[in-house]
Amino acid sequence: MADYDYDDEEGVDVFYMILGFVTVGVWLVIHRYRSILNRAVPFHQPAPPEIGPRFEAHRIPNPSLESHLVHEDLRPAFTLPGRKYITSYDPATSYHLATILADSHEEISQKIGRAVEAQRVWKRTDFRDRRRVMKSLKKWLVDNQEVCAKVACRDTGKTMLDAALGEVLTTCSKLDWLINHGERYLRPDSRHNNFLMFYKSSYVFYEPLGVVAAIVSWNYPLHNAWSPIIAALFAGNAVVLKCSEQVIWSSRWFVGTIQECLRACGHDPGLVQLVCCYPEEAEALIKSELIKHITFIGSETVGRKVAMAATVHLTPVTLELGGKDPAVILPHTNLEQYISLWMRGVYQNAGQNCIGIERLIVHSSQHDRLHEMMWERVDKLRLGTALANPNDGFSPEVDMGAMISGQRAEDTAGVVQLAFDAGLDVKGGEQHLHPLWENGSYFLPTVIANADPESELAQRELFAPVALLIKYETIEEAIAIANGTRYGLGASVFGPDQEKCLKVAKELECGMVAINDFGVFYLNQDLPFGGFKASGYGRFGGPEGLRALTNPKAIVVDRFAWLVQTSIPRVVDYPIPSVRASWDFISGLVGFVYGDGWRLRIDSLKRLIQAVRR
Repeated sequence: MADYDYDDEEGVDVFYMILGFVTVGVWLVIHRYRSILNRAVPFHQPAPPEIGPRFEAHRIPNPSLESHLVHEDLRPAFTLPGRKYITSYDPATSYHLATILADSHEEISQKIGRAVEAQRVWKRTDFRDRRRVMKSLKKWLVDNQEVCAKVACRDTGKTMLDAALGEVLTTCSKLDWLINHGERYLRPDSRHNNFLMFYKSSYVFYEPLGVVAAIVSWNYPLHNAWSPIIAALFAGNAVVLKCSEQVIWSSRWFVGTIQECLRACGHDPGLVQLVCCYPEEAEALIKSELIKHITFIGSETVGRKVAMAATVHLTPVTLELGGKDPAVILPHTNLEQYISLWMRGVYQNAGQNCIGIERLIVHSSQHDRLHEMMWERVDKLRLGTALANPNDGFSPEVDMGAMISGQRAEDTAGVVQLAFDAGLDVKGGEQHLHPLWENGSYFLPTVIANADPESELAQRELFAPVALLIKYETIEEAIAIANGTRYGLGASVFGPDQEKCLKVAKELECGMVAINDFGVFYLNQDLPFGGFKASGYGRFGGPEGLRALTNPKAIVVDRFAWLVQTSIPRVVDYPIPSVRASWDFISGLVGFVYGDGWRLRIDSLKRLIQAVRR
């Protein structure tokens, strides 16, 4: 019997142990390297001094975008002759923020050109690079959410709570969705083939369009700017953003943050361009042949002009044009359970919310009680600026901020006057002269009872802090009232029976419905966002919105190229040897593949074979 060599066994064990350590070490190094590549990149964007708790500036009497033409002290030290400027101000305090040079036609064209150059490199980046930009933005936003909220408040007059909900929370949700799901919807998509193409493989590739544009409204300057920008970037595009003249001051800072993030991540900040101009100069953007898609968020009047101007180069347009969103309250609904949601739906952001509740359609048996409950709460709402506390920058006694401008408050008063003239029960309904901020754009939160569903009040988008109560008697009448406007953006249905609510929701002519809730279809970024009828067309949320920023290219390849490829049978090859035989061949093929019943299929196959033999 041979001696067993224990030294050899120990040597083998040591070898495998070392191999295991080396393998684990290599894996840890690779994992660490990949985690570093995927990690958010830190960057810094200084907070503007205008949001500081002790900030004070010139208070502009009756402020407007052209206040610099009236007050010489609002003009820059040096002005360019023949050029236009825009006055930025805080609508809650009338503080002057800046007087900004508006872009000319030539400057807009130059910005588009810079975006084109930057996109040539960006379109070749992989999803890991794009995700890293999104992760960096998300981390920065979470870390700097208070600063962002204050910037939005300063330029729009909204409250910190409204900014937290409508600006920060929704934008974080969009970034998170792109990080976790964006690649899945932009990867090449394998499609099924029919029987005739069993030997082929079919794919759809979602390729970047190039440079896209976004023309956005003023009510959410952070979210309305970042949302189209980050979607465009993730899809491989460059983007030119045209912000509203009302929020140029904050838009420059928010867009500058994305540019700083791109720079920190090693990419060209020229991928994102901001256009600041009056509407008449915006045609340079809309009619540019270099712009491959336009997202528009704003009024119906301007949206129609954008859509018509975009036909010059057949540029596709996604339109979100606002609405007259109803909340259908079914009989026997627990009013106490949902009153807080209705208050938020009506008065959030001073009613300047595209999916805000504009009509409360309530059964006649509960109308008066709801009216009483609404007024009990509305009567206690406190108006003011969110940035007036000299200690920490928060004002603890503000429920609702200002409207975006004095003109908007004045227009709202004019429309609500119709309710006074009709003899309706109106609570509030007037412009508010704030004791501390006499030049602020405030409007009293308003409740109007028993409105006529056919009246101008019930048909026109108010975009204001006005609760409009409309009675109904039957569910069919409630649905007819809800569908009885030219708009169809969002809606909500409330009731004790969710199945009945769902049935009503299916009958509503709109793009989105929340059941026993308000606006949650926008917090879920996997859902498409958009409207119906005069509320616009197209979607800018979810997979549908992301893919709308790409060119879906279909590519078909041979599955078994070494074995089977397309060949043209002699009977249908040019020149056609026999018209009759070629017809019999194709009709026989159609009958064999698509015929209903085996007898027809067998007869068709016989005709096909006979045609080949001729």
